Amino acid sequence: MPELPEVETVRQGLDKWIVGRTISTVEVNHPRSVRRHVAGAKDFAALLRGRTITATRRRGKYLWLPLDSGDAIVGHLGMSGQLLVQPTSAPREKHLHIRFDFTDKGPQLRFVDQRTFGGLAVSLGGAELPSEIAHIALDPLEESFVDKDFVTALRRKRTGVKRALLDQTLISGVGNIYADEALWRARLHGAVAADSLSARAGSRLLAEVKAVMTEAIKAGGTSFDALYVNVNGESGYFDRTLNAYGREGEPCPRCGAAIKRASFMNRSSFFCPRCQRPPA
Repeated sequence: MPELPEVETVRQGLDKWIVGRTISTVEVNHPRSVRRHVAGAKDFAALLRGRTITATRRRGKYLWLPLDSGDAIVGHLGMSGQLLVQPTSAPREKHLHIRFDFTDKGPQLRFVDQRTFGGLAVSLGGAELPSEIAHIALDPLEESFVDKDFVTALRRKRTGVKRALLDQTLISGVGNIYADEALWRARLHGAVAADSLSARAGSRLLAEVKAVMTEAIKAGGTSFDALYVNVNGESGYFDRTLNAYGREGEPCPRCGAAIKRASFMNRSSFFCPRCQRPPA
């Protein structure tokens, strides 16, 4: 699933290509892609016709596009959602579910989703912050994120530190890949109890979360297959510099021990058994 760096990469691309443009028509080809818009596909399209996209915003793994009406298009990419900017002459993608045309007759915005876990909706009055995502915690790269408050909240959690990092009500945007990478950098095993961390250790972990996210954004995110691409259809390349995630059996770049994989919440965790010793 795309995490914060991948969604931020998409947002930056959208910011370049669609801000200031006015929607002329919206074509919805698959009802699951607008299932979160409870009034249905026709209402979704009607609300957007003639509206101008004024900005692009992101919180964690969610995107929203404020409109001149005060509403917003809010979206989540799910497992395989793609927001592509395509010439009007480009062939239709196999899994094209929503298509936006603009009054300037320029490139279209297309929502493509092979697995249909993602989707778009119109958030009425949601230009500033859609109510649908107001419960999501601030992400670590937002200006209003307060490091000290997060560390205090983290150290109150009576759960493993990796599980805490994946809690989107505590901190948003961190998923399996970047949790493993940040924990490797901080030399912490994911099963270490969050409430056993010192303030210094919590601050160090947060610093590594921010660092790995920032580096991943510069690399265009992490692509393991063709399901995640930016708005131009290009893959990210941060996977080339991953230290732990997906590296089972490979030597740890820091100490040389073989990276191990363990089952975790129906996923996998990757860690160095020497640098990241599990709790007793």
